[in-house]
Amino acid sequence: MNYEVWAPLAARVTLLLDGTKHPMSVSADGWWSAELGVVGADYGFLLDDDETPLPDPRSRWQPAGVHSLSRVFDASAFVWTDDAWTGRPLAGGIIYELHLGTFTSAGTLDSAIEKLDHLVELGVDFVELLPVNGFNGTHNWGYDGVLWYAVDESYGGPQAYQRFVDECHARGLAVIQDVVYNHLGPSGNYLPRFGPYLHEASANTWGASVNLDSPEVRRFILDNATMWMRDYHVDGLRLDAVHALVDTSPKHILKEMAEETDALSAHLGRPLSLIAESDLNDPVMILPREARGHGLAGQWSDDFHHAVHVALTGETTGYYADFEHLDALKKVLEKGFFHDGTYSSFRERIHGKPLDIEATNSWRLVVANQNHDQVGNRAIGDRLTATLDYGQLAIAAVLTLAGPFTPMLFMGEEWGASTPWQFFTSHPEPELGKATAEGRIREFEKMGWDPAVVPDPQEPATFTNSKLDWDEASQGVHSRLLTLYQDLARLRRAVPDLTDPRLFRTSCEYREDEAARWFLLHRGSTSIAINFGSEPVTLGSSRTSLPPDCMLLLATDVAVAVSSVGVTLPGRSAAIVTA
Repeated sequence: MNYEVWAPLAARVTLLLDGTKHPMSVSADGWWSAELGVVGADYGFLLDDDETPLPDPRSRWQPAGVHSLSRVFDASAFVWTDDAWTGRPLAGGIIYELHLGTFTSAGTLDSAIEKLDHLVELGVDFVELLPVNGFNGTHNWGYDGVLWYAVDESYGGPQAYQRFVDECHARGLAVIQDVVYNHLGPSGNYLPRFGPYLHEASANTWGASVNLDSPEVRRFILDNATMWMRDYHVDGLRLDAVHALVDTSPKHILKEMAEETDALSAHLGRPLSLIAESDLNDPVMILPREARGHGLAGQWSDDFHHAVHVALTGETTGYYADFEHLDALKKVLEKGFFHDGTYSSFRERIHGKPLDIEATNSWRLVVANQNHDQVGNRAIGDRLTATLDYGQLAIAAVLTLAGPFTPMLFMGEEWGASTPWQFFTSHPEPELGKATAEGRIREFEKMGWDPAVVPDPQEPATFTNSKLDWDEASQGVHSRLLTLYQDLARLRRAVPDLTDPRLFRTSCEYREDEAARWFLLHRGSTSIAINFGSEPVTLGSSRTSLPPDCMLLLATDVAVAVSSVGVTLPGRSAAIVTA
C-alpha cells in the first residue's frame, strides 16, 4: 500500500504505522510517499524532528479524535443496496436541514436513521446534514471542522455515514452534505504544519482564509467535494459562505467544482447538485458557465427569510430594518432578491445584483423561514415558535412551501418545536471557549439584542437544551401544524403552479394600513391569500385580481370561507385557491 502526504514545508517526513517508523521519499512537488508491502491500521506523520505524530490531512477516519492517529478506511468495502437509486434533481424538491447531534437524543447517524420514515411522511425530498467532518471536542455546530475528509466519530464515523445514505436512498430521500471550504476550525488544525493551506493576508470572519492560489490546496478541496458524491453516494453539497472564498484565478474554484461535479454526474448517471450559501445576492452563482457564471444548481436567498420574518414578527433591528414593509416581501417573491443593487442600511453600501426573472428558474433559489443560521445566531437561539401563534406559524409554512422557490425546512419546524437551537461549542481549551463567548456578544450589539441573555456556548446545557423533543410532534397544536406541513407538501406535488419555475408568472398584491394587512401571491391560476392582521378580511374580484368563484385547495383555519364574493380570511390565516 502506498501512503502519501503533501508536506512541502517539511525537510523530512516519517510515516508512523502501527508503532513502526518508515522513512518517506519526496518528489519535486512536495508529495511524500512510502510504498509498503503491508497494510496497517493506525498511522500518522512525523515532520522533521518532531516526535509527535500528526493525523493525515486527508484522513477518512479519526476514531480517537482530531489530535490522534488516523486509521485506514476502505470506502469501497461497504456493500451498497442503492443500485436502483437514480437520484433527485433540485427542481421541485423540498429540503430538510438537520444537525445530527441535536436531531435525536443519541445524536448519531444510526439514531437519525430511525427518524427517516418521519421525513418520508412529511414529504421532503432532500435531507441536508450540517457539517459532519472532524472537529475538536464532544459536540459542535460543525463549522469548526479541521479534518474535512473524516466523518466525526461522535456521529458514528465513516461506516455509519455510508449506512445513513444507503437508508435514505432506500426511502427515496436524497442527501445533501453541508461542507465548509472557506475556513478551518481554531483547534486541531495541523494543515499549516504541512503546507501553505492558509492565506494570512486575506482573513475573513473566522480567521485566515484558505489559500486558493495554491494548486494543491485547490485540489485538496476539489477532491474532497467529489469524495462525498463518489464514495459516500451523496446527491449534492451545500457550500458554506462562498462569499468568504478569496479566489483571483482565471477560473473560480466554484466553476471548477461545478465542472467536475457535472462530469461525475454524467459518469454516475444521476443528478448531483451544488448549492451555494452566498451573502452576495449575485446571480453569477447560478448562471450557466457558458454565460460566464459559476454554473451551480442553486444558491440561498436570505432576503426571503428576512421579509417573511419581519412580516410576521415586526422585528426591524439590524439587517431586518430594510424589510419593514410588505413591499419587501412582494419584491422578493417577484424578483428573487430584495437587495439587487439597492442600498443596504445594515451593510451601509449598495448590495446585490438583479436576477433575470425571464431566464432564471425560480427553484434555483433556496429559501427558508427558519434555518440553523437564522435561529442559532439569535441571542438565545429562539425559534419562531417562541413569539408566534399557530396562525402565524402556518402563514410562514404556506409562504415557504407554496412560494416560487425551493423550500428548506429546519428540523422541528414542521411541528413548531418549542426547544431552542442555540450556538454551542465544546472547545477543550478554556481560553478559546472564553474568546468564542465574547465574540458572540460583540456580534449581537449591532442587532440590538441584550448580551446579558446570551447562553454560554461552552455550557453543556446549551447543547442538550437544543435537542429536539420528539414527543411534541404528536401533541396538540404541534400535531396540527405537522399535518399542515404534510398537506402543503402533498399539494406542491398535485398542483403544477406550485412548482412552476417561471418566476415571471409570479405577481403580488397587498394592503398595509391601520384597517387591514393582507397579501396575495399569484402563481399562474393558483393564488395564495394571506391575512397578517388580527381582524377578518374578505378578498374578492372587486378589490383585487383574485378570480371570482375560486375553489379552495387548502386553508390554515377552519373559518376560511370561499364564496361568490371572494375569500374570507379570519385573522392570522392563509388559504390557497385556484380559479
